[in-house]
Amino acid sequence: MPTRAQELLTTVDVKAENVTITDPQLLRQMQTDITQFMNRAWTNDVYKPDERIRCRMYISIQSIPQNGVYGATVRIFSTRPVYGTSYETNLLNYAEGWTFSYLPGQPLNFSENTYVNNLSSILSFYAFVIIGMDQDSFSPLGGSRTYDRARNILQVAATQGTDGDDGWKDNGKANQRSRFALLNGLQDPQLEALRTAVYSYYRQGLDIFIQKPEDARASILTALQGVQQANQRRPGSTLIRSFFETKADEIANIYRSSSKPEQKQAAVALLQEVDPTNTAKYQTILQKR
Repeated sequence: MPTRAQELLTTVDVKAENVTITDPQLLRQMQTDITQFMNRAWTNDVYKPDERIRCRMYISIQSIPQNGVYGATVRIFSTRPVYGTSYETNLLNYAEGWTFSYLPGQPLNFSENTYVNNLSSILSFYAFVIIGMDQDSFSPLGGSRTYDRARNILQVAATQGTDGDDGWKDNGKANQRSRFALLNGLQDPQLEALRTAVYSYYRQGLDIFIQKPEDARASILTALQGVQQANQRRPGSTLIRSFFETKADEIANIYRSSSKPEQKQAAVALLQEVDPTNTAKYQTILQKR
């Protein structure tokens, strides 16, 4: 009988770049503390061990502006298993800058309604975003309540935070790669078509791909039309750019193996419009095999 347990299975890699840290144990301890913090129970939902959401964090320390304060570039990945296969598909691939305080031996504590420190807030925020994105992939708009919890973390950190981290606030085009921009996209009614497209892409597309590949490709094309609709309403959205950073290679592989020329043409035309940065990648769909 499954019981309430951790939702995330997180691995963390912390490295120092362009800075000298004389005690290598500090990085190992930071890595351990972040891993343990992420791999706690975040919701009341029941997860079996094999249902845990796999995620990875690559934290690169770039500066130490003062003792115990770190500036870092961070990339976060989360994945989802595809039904009936051993394949793990990416749900999130997102990078941003962090500024946080950290002292070895000082525990990272979670408080949803009170600011503890910036690192605890950042990690809690991403835990809820990752879980919410996974929920969106299994039911239409399934992550809405979890995104509300991420919003609470964001608002508390934006008003009470003291670490000088501007990722919590709307800084316009100067800071489009931020926690604020990511969550704002996930909760923007004008981008709801993208969130419902996520369900079509994963649950009605990838999850049936082995049994019904052509039906799966048709569902994924419908999903991409939802992304196209969202892009028409919010061109250049951080969330849409993140979607294609996460999925472009996979989408190209899905349609490259299609046997229907008209389906390939439709997919390429849509993708080149919505994601022109990866045009060369999508053109390979049309190449004869």
